[in-house]
Amino acid sequence: MATNQSSVERVDDAVVRSFARAAVLAALMGAAAVVGSIPIPFSPVPVSLGVLVVYLMGLYLGPVWGPASVGLYLTAGAVGLPVFANGASGIGVLVGDSAGYLWAYPIAALVIGALIHGRGRLENPAETSIPVLAVALLTALTIIYALGTVWLEYVLELGTIEAVNLAVVPFIPGDLLKIVAAIAIVKGGRIDPT
Repeated sequence: MATNQSSVERVDDAVVRSFARAAVLAALMGAAAVVGSIPIPFSPVPVSLGVLVVYLMGLYLGPVWGPASVGLYLTAGAVGLPVFANGASGIGVLVGDSAGYLWAYPIAALVIGALIHGRGRLENPAETSIPVLAVALLTALTIIYALGTVWLEYVLELGTIEAVNLAVVPFIPGDLLKIVAAIAIVKGGRIDPT
């Protein structure tokens, strides 16, 4: 009796490594959003360290795995893991007051990855100049603010000025510090990008 054997192709080690790094950063994002979340009384959107991790996802994982990592984070929260700000979870968060920010995260990671790495292979972000890093992160922050503000304006039926005052203005100083922190982490060279 003859048996037909077909070979199974192994997944490339680089893919496994990239997926593992994406999963680790997704877990870090969940921890940062829960532990590093501070409600502010005059805004329905809390201050969160999640944006810092989004920056790192784009910088270290690039335009493919950065958004994939955010996707893992969003999926974990959607299925019930308490990974969103203040330990929240579920689909309701993805349509709630801060949903615009959450949906902006994969786009922001993609833009950072594309601006830093282009379409080619991942480069060490520590070798990128500070002005280029700053432009990439500020561009991502602008996307996060834009989607977060538009969504908040829609959900709470606010005027544009009121939405900007709730969704952008209170966060500018902290978000600029997160950009400085992300650049310091990258330039510190302590994280192996490969």
